Amino acid sequence: MPAVSSSVGSGAAGAAIFADSDSRKYRYFEPRGQRATHYEDVTVDVQPDPERYLKQNWIISFANGKGAYVKDATAARSSNWHAFRAPDQEWERTHYQRQSKIETMVQSVISNARRAGAPKTFDKVWIKILQAHLGAWKHAEFGMGTSLMQAQRYGYTQMINNATLTNSSYKLRLAQDITLYLAEVGMDIAGWDDELGKKHWLEDGVWQGTREAIETIMGATDYLEQYFAINIVFEPLVGELFRSGFLMQASAANHDFITPPVISAAEADYERNLANTIDLAYLLVNDPQYGDHNRQLFQSWVSKHAALAEKAALDLQPIWSMPHSKPVAFTDVRAQSAERLASILGELGLKR
Repeated sequence: MPAVSSSVGSGAAGAAIFADSDSRKYRYFEPRGQRATHYEDVTVDVQPDPERYLKQNWIISFANGKGAYVKDATAARSSNWHAFRAPDQEWERTHYQRQSKIETMVQSVISNARRAGAPKTFDKVWIKILQAHLGAWKHAEFGMGTSLMQAQRYGYTQMINNATLTNSSYKLRLAQDITLYLAEVGMDIAGWDDELGKKHWLEDGVWQGTREAIETIMGATDYLEQYFAINIVFEPLVGELFRSGFLMQASAANHDFITPPVISAAEADYERNLANTIDLAYLLVNDPQYGDHNRQLFQSWVSKHAALAEKAALDLQPIWSMPHSKPVAFTDVRAQSAERLASILGELGLKR
């Protein structure tokens, strides 16, 4: 009789030796701490990897022979993609809980303010600014959310995908919050134009640098470049600049106490997203095998996207001169954003 081949079949996966093989915990991974967190239990190794425990290789492959997830979806390299753990430890249930709390807060603020007649006390010039420029900014948030939604599909591990997908969800929620907020306060203000923001986004020269920066990120084919460019570069140079450096600063001085709490949730979102991105990038630039390669790659991404973001920020400068009350100067917040970027890059051993 002919000899039986020794090809690896699906049954071989059960013979693999892994962490807790001799335990009833059925845990395949080494936790970061002494004990696995709930976040680790529901994310680590949820996405299969033929190099770990999927010994029979991919169950389903694309026509080109590649499996469902491939390492070359990014130019970055890692000796262990599974080492990443998001600092915010966010997964499906905690994400929905947090989003629900934010939405409840935002809707409560808007409803109470409208009930008190607050929108009618807004400065007249400020009303135009909200329509034109907050209305334009929602398109930037939507663009980032859409980009990250596409990027998350290609992450090699569930931990990376979770961090990217929740980041996308926060961006899309903010775009929706701004849309609903402007529509609701607009019902209390005569002559309100819901379409003005879109018109400025598409036609106003003030916003074309931001459009170019966002559309360049959206057009990137490397999912980690998209994630990196948004949180490491664009957000500190443009996102925080406009949200915290303008809206949060100038609103109250122009009789608007509603916009700051609506926007404030986005700043807390960014702090979590930034921490996740820095942690992943730090692992990659300090990878024992590929650290130098990744550092050079990330430096090229900084050069590419910072140039666009800096142009976008400078193009927005005229907005700071528009309100009647100008509590903060553009040059001051611009200097703060430059310091913020330098601090973030310094953590990764990168420079502008």
